[in-house]
Amino acid sequence: MSVIAVTGATGYIGGRLVPLLLEQGHSVRVLTRRKNALRDVPWSHQVHIVEGDLTDLKATEELCEGATVLYYLVHSMSGSKNFAPLEERCASTLVKAAQTQGISRLVYLSGLHPEGELSRHLSSRVTVGRILEASGISTITLQAGVIIGSGSASFEMVRHLTDVLPVMPAPRWVLNKVQPIAIRDALYYLSQCAQLPPEISGTYDIGGPQAHSYGEMMRLYADAAQLRRPVILALPVLTPWLAAQWVNLVTPIPRVLAVPLVESLQHDCVMRNRDIDLIIKRPPLGLTGYQRSVELALAKMRNDTVETTWSTAHALAAPAEPLPSDPQWAGQTVYTDERERDSAASPEAVFGVIQSIGGDTGYYSLPGVWALRGVMDKLVGGAGLNRGRRSRQRLALGDALDWWRVEEIVPDRLLRLRAEMRVPGRAWLELSVEPNGTGSRYRQRAVFFPKGLAGRLYWAAILPFHGIIFSSMARRITIAAQENEQQHHDD
Repeated sequence: MSVIAVTGATGYIGGRLVPLLLEQGHSVRVLTRRKNALRDVPWSHQVHIVEGDLTDLKATEELCEGATVLYYLVHSMSGSKNFAPLEERCASTLVKAAQTQGISRLVYLSGLHPEGELSRHLSSRVTVGRILEASGISTITLQAGVIIGSGSASFEMVRHLTDVLPVMPAPRWVLNKVQPIAIRDALYYLSQCAQLPPEISGTYDIGGPQAHSYGEMMRLYADAAQLRRPVILALPVLTPWLAAQWVNLVTPIPRVLAVPLVESLQHDCVMRNRDIDLIIKRPPLGLTGYQRSVELALAKMRNDTVETTWSTAHALAAPAEPLPSDPQWAGQTVYTDERERDSAASPEAVFGVIQSIGGDTGYYSLPGVWALRGVMDKLVGGAGLNRGRRSRQRLALGDALDWWRVEEIVPDRLLRLRAEMRVPGRAWLELSVEPNGTGSRYRQRAVFFPKGLAGRLYWAAILPFHGIIFSSMARRITIAAQENEQQHHDD
């Protein structure tokens, strides 16, 4: 077994590949910008974690130390206009580190693409692949199209468009052919690359057994989900930009991710050959068809066993400094809304309710108002409320929760959420509980650091609603905890 280095271990693919490599007996080293981001990941104690990023040669060399295989699983999907030079710099830094540390195999996950002009994101992926292949190190590049699995961005886009819209006006690219691959098959091919001899290298397409149009994928999803098939009207007037705005509004995918996803669908993206079969045998149970991959993804959602999601890997706001526990923020204007209630329920029962907020459960106060605020946030390119949550009952550090990100969680004591909505400032929501006699004391604090005059006016505008929303939220959370505990005792 090998020592394997993995970049992108906090991402959707990397977060599932690492435990698979560990299961196969490999030793794994991972690179992350913040070591604490992996604190609640089940396999974190089984890997060597290096803190840093791919522009840091020293950290990248530490990642590669002692490893023979390196997986390159990172790709920018941000709205930054300068992402291409940054990606080239990251790839070049990684090559230098890999050469210095004696890496014998690079494995890179790229995207299926046609010949000719490409979208800027697909073009950047191709460029990164060329940098890796020119390193002199044996490189396997796997080119995958739409990856279908619970929590993948492509699956969530198909799911929400089909669930919400019985009749969907769509651009003509819904008729283009794409070749989806099940996440289990993509992971199989990736993991098998670690065992290939060094003399094997090259670029290989991977995909499911059949290509479909995007419209067919939505209809087949409807069949798997037992929904009525949507009526899809292909219109020539919807430009990629307009289509991306529509995807942003109707699905959890934010505008910064919807734009590159839509751009990549402007042409047919299908496998040109099955040369991958010459070096890697097909999965033992065969390739997973698209409809079966949808059924598997839906089953994971029903069973609440989704391991990773696209939203966990993509923070929509720049990471902020953690909220200080001391309420006296020196030199910083801060607005707060604080609520406190005693409950006859135990701290564990109260925290159980706290940990289940958001998603389908909601926020225990005026769901219509929360929904309207979510739509408003979507219209300006924010996360909105339909991003949901990875698990219905459990939260982990770094999880996305609607327009929030879990910044801190202490079991049975504290949940701190950082807002990723579009607001003129920085916002947090902190929910905590502590023992109080035979019951508990629930505390709720909304904190806002305004940015300029716009931030101050924003807080003044929403302040009247806080008195209703947050007081109702505190009251209903404590009541729900008491009811849940009583029901548990009765059972």
